[in-house]
Parts: sequence; structure tokens; C-alpha cells
Amino acid sequence: MPARGTVALVDAYSSAHRLAPLFRERGYRCVHVRSTPVIPAVYAGSFVAGDFAAEVVHDGALDDTVRQLRAQRPVALLAGIESGVELADELSEALGLRTNGTALSAARRDKFRMAEAVRAAGLRAARQLLTADEDELRAWYEEMAREQGSAGRVVVKPVKSAGNDGVFFCDSPEEAGAAFRAIVGTRSALSLENDAVLAQEYLWGGEFYVNTVSLDGVHHVCDVWKTSHLHANGVRDLLDGAWLLERHGPVQDRLVRYACGVLDALGIRNGPSHTELKLTPDGPCLIETGARVCGGDLPNLVRRAVGESQLEWTADAYTDPERFRSRAQAPYTVREFVSSQAVVAPRPGTLLGYPRLDEVKALESFHEVKMAVAPGERVHRTVNDFTIPLLINLAHPVQDVVLRDFGTVRYLDGEGFYDLA
Repeated sequence: MPARGTVALVDAYSSAHRLAPLFRERGYRCVHVRSTPVIPAVYAGSFVAGDFAAEVVHDGALDDTVRQLRAQRPVALLAGIESGVELADELSEALGLRTNGTALSAARRDKFRMAEAVRAAGLRAARQLLTADEDELRAWYEEMAREQGSAGRVVVKPVKSAGNDGVFFCDSPEEAGAAFRAIVGTRSALSLENDAVLAQEYLWGGEFYVNTVSLDGVHHVCDVWKTSHLHANGVRDLLDGAWLLERHGPVQDRLVRYACGVLDALGIRNGPSHTELKLTPDGPCLIETGARVCGGDLPNLVRRAVGESQLEWTADAYTDPERFRSRAQAPYTVREFVSSQAVVAPRPGTLLGYPRLDEVKALESFHEVKMAVAPGERVHRTVNDFTIPLLINLAHPVQDVVLRDFGTVRYLDGEGFYDLA
């Protein structure tokens, strides 16, 4: 049977590797666009070449990539992960497809421009500095500390990154300077050269995710999450997990109003978005927004919890817009509460096994284990998303059971959780 059309996906890695099978189930042929000659090593294992009828490798010449894609006659084109956002904007605009356009494309990827665009729209944004000068960074830190009336804290990170790669929490000008030296001159997890740093005020408050899909400026909320952090392995606010919230509530409603304002400020009118924000004493404030599906395979977990996820809503937006419009902005109903939790390896070594994993599997809400490091492989000290050896997903109709077992996993984790050579 002939395909209903062709959908092009730019950098279909991480959670986005689940999009092509969905489009194919709906009768669409899929083409992959690789934004770089080589897939970033941290994502290479998630790419499924067999899901695509063809692949176009972008070599930097936009006209040539447009010509190759036009021959594939796509009816839709979208980004899979961060590295594909700007190229997807350029290609979809050039091909006359549904698009977010290129006018604000840089603000959807560059975290400094992102915050400035949000501030210009009248929404709260973190105070920040973009600099390639360590002395300027130190001086800015001291100015921030004087304004706060204490030693203060700032976050120093790459301008374009992913997975908490290269993020430092600094409590002194010396720590800020050390963070600068650790970032500048290196390459990010996406193989981008770090020639400057972004410093932002530290936001005190709980951190949340708001995941959405948009169609012609109408934003549908697919899921809202509360995240968990701890101070471990020398990292302040190390992300170690998240749990799903119901769609409505005093906190969720405030977060969603702000998040949708951010989408408007960034010109995100079409496609999926993942917004990370904090609820501070002064209200919601943006950490960052990605114009792509949520990572960590959380959308697949939402399928179990709700029945459908950001993935299905994305497929609707691009292939069945009438169905999207007829259901958009209706609240989701949680039939099973879920959480996803990382174990935090305290030191490196060759993994012989996880001695306490059976205790985790015995928990009432245990759902599945996602193993990034198997016995016989090398464990790294966990300092970001890319050094997590194991994810534990929980699911139960009663949220308190999930939260209890979430705490139990954290209790079981530690030195005794790993048998290391």
C-alpha cells in the first residue's frame, strides 16, 4: 500500500526515536535528517536506522540539504532533540511546511537569547551574563553577591548544552572562575565548541517540567512533572528523578500559564516542547525550553500513566490536525501515577553487579529497570544525565505508594548498591 506521505525527522535520538514508529503506524514513510556528519556518541545507541526509508546528512550547505529533502516530498518536518532545532526551523521554512520559522530560532536554542526573549515579553527571567572573560564573570558574581546581601550562588553553564552537561553551581568567585575554565575550550555533549559561558542567578524553589505540543499557536499540555534533586558527588542540585502530577492544581495552573507564555515569547507555535522551570517565592521562572519532545524516555512512561503522551499528540499535530484541534487543551486523566528515578553511582569502577536490585524489584510500585551500564561494563561517578548507570521506573494507581517507593530506592542506593571491581 502506498504511503500517505513522508515525514522528515531531524536528529531522531533519545525519546524522539519513538516518533518514527508512530508515524509509520499511521501510514507515513519516514526520512531521517542528520544535522551533523557523526551522531553524538551519547545518542548513538538510541538511533534506529531501520525506522527510516532514507537518510539525508546535512554537511552545512542548506541549499543542498533542502534539494535532497524536496526530492523526498515531505509533508511534515520536525526536530527530535536539541541539536536538530535550528536546522529543522530552516528546513521546514524553506520547504513551506508547518514551521516555527527562523525569526526566533536562535532564542529557542541559545539559552542567553532565550531568557532575554522571555524577559522582553514581560515574563520573569533569571538575571544573567554571557561572557568569554573570566575576570568579567568574577566581577559579575561579586556584584550579584552584594545585591543579594550574602555570599550568593550562581549557575555557570555552556550556552548550548544538553543533559545537565557542564552545569556548575558556584558559591564564590573562585568557584565561578573554576567553572569558567572547566567549560571554555571544551566540547559539549553535542560536540559543540564552548567558547563562552552563561552565568545566571540561582533560582531557589522546586523544579518542574511542563511538556506540551502546539499547533498553529494552540498549546496542549501533555504532562506536568515535579523533579527531585540532591547534593551528591560534589554536584549541588543533581537531578535524580521526577514524578508525574495531575493536570490541574494551584501549582500546576500557575506553572502552565507561565510556560505557555514562554512558548509564545519564543515563537513556538508548532510541535512538541519541553519546558523546565522553577517555582520560586516570587513565582515561576524559566530554566530553559527545548523545542522538542521530553528526554529520558518520559513520554513512553506517560503512555502507561495516561494512555497517550507527547509522542501521540505530536503525531496528531502533524498528520491529523483536526483531531488535535478537537481535543486540544482538555485535561489528561492519570490512571496510574509514575516516576522515573536515577541511581547515583558514588565512584567509578568495573561493574560486577547490582546486589540490591532485587529489593527494588520487590517494591509494590516497581514497573521496570532501564539499564545503561550492565555488569562487566564501566561505571562512571554520576555527575549528570549521561553518567547515570540505571533508571528505575515506578507505577501505581496511588501516588503516595509511588512516592514511598521513590524514597525507598534512594535509601537503597549508595555504596552497597554496586559491586565494583
